[in-house]
Amino acid sequence: MNEDLPPFPTLIDDDASVRSQWPVPPFAWRHLPAPANDVIQACRVESRGGTAVEGEMLGFDPVAGTLSFRTSATGPAVTLPFSRFTRLTLTTPLQAAKKAAGAPLERVPAAAQEREYRLQSGASERPAEALTGRTAGHVETAHGLYLFTPIDDEASLQRVFVPRSAYARCEFGPSAEEVAATRWIASPQDLLEAIERQERMPVPLLGDAMLALGLVTRVQLDRVLATQTGNKPLGELSVAAGIISRGDLQTALAHKMGYPLVDLKRFPIDPAAVAKLPHRVAVGYRVMPLLLDKERLVVAVDKPSRAIKLGGLHAYAQIKVVPVLASKMQIMLALDRLSGDVWTDHVSHRPTFFATTT
Repeated sequence: MNEDLPPFPTLIDDDASVRSQWPVPPFAWRHLPAPANDVIQACRVESRGGTAVEGEMLGFDPVAGTLSFRTSATGPAVTLPFSRFTRLTLTTPLQAAKKAAGAPLERVPAAAQEREYRLQSGASERPAEALTGRTAGHVETAHGLYLFTPIDDEASLQRVFVPRSAYARCEFGPSAEEVAATRWIASPQDLLEAIERQERMPVPLLGDAMLALGLVTRVQLDRVLATQTGNKPLGELSVAAGIISRGDLQTALAHKMGYPLVDLKRFPIDPAAVAKLPHRVAVGYRVMPLLLDKERLVVAVDKPSRAIKLGGLHAYAQIKVVPVLASKMQIMLALDRLSGDVWTDHVSHRPTFFATTT
């Protein structure tokens, strides 16, 4: 696992209310409500010896540390303490919420969230084989770890629970988005060189551009390519399948056209560049000033449609404005982080731009 990546966010929830409701995935994905923990649900239980048994969960009480289980609708119910099993999977998945007729199904944001996990037992005598799999987010409590496995081409999520007694250490790998970000530009010199090469760079395939941006996983891209027939463009197929948004497609096309990609988490923001634009203007255009290079101001935008509208910034900057690409979330976080620092002389308060920009 890559230790240089930012830590995978963990949601801690020790509220006793989890007895009646399984935790929801810790990211934005609209889905149908899940049954309560005391509603009968199909499941699979894995024992410490590695045996997997299909059956039904009759009740789940993490506070008491017990699972009520039966192997069939007519079988007897047994109460298992959490120490008796290593992993519980609810085999009926969470489904995406219904959307308007004709709209693509909302898929799990796999490129940003899905990653490998590895849970290692701490037993010194006969250590158990590590539990591995893929998850899109996790919720850790005092009772154990809740995981969410994307299935059905990321159209739904399978809920998984690993008791605290079943692991001593957990590791999470990077998502496709995080892997892509490690290759994005992180230094002023590299950025200036990339801008100079922009017009001479060979045009990449759209699929490669989507991978470089961290918009899709390799599995998603291969799946869409396998369905491509005739003259239907790859980008339109990806949008129709709900894998990327129309805005994501615009961003991928911009990168295909040669716009450099910048990682704002690592890039050193030039205060002289920031001072060229009032904070309210940067927020209004949703641009992040990065670098002042002689008579041009390099700014980050999240999609090419914003780059087209940057002509109005000349009235403020009084120099040529050169756009490059960065992720929407990184731009918003950078604007918020710097609003009370280097922009103090330009605004009297920090605006709540998250609710007002699109």
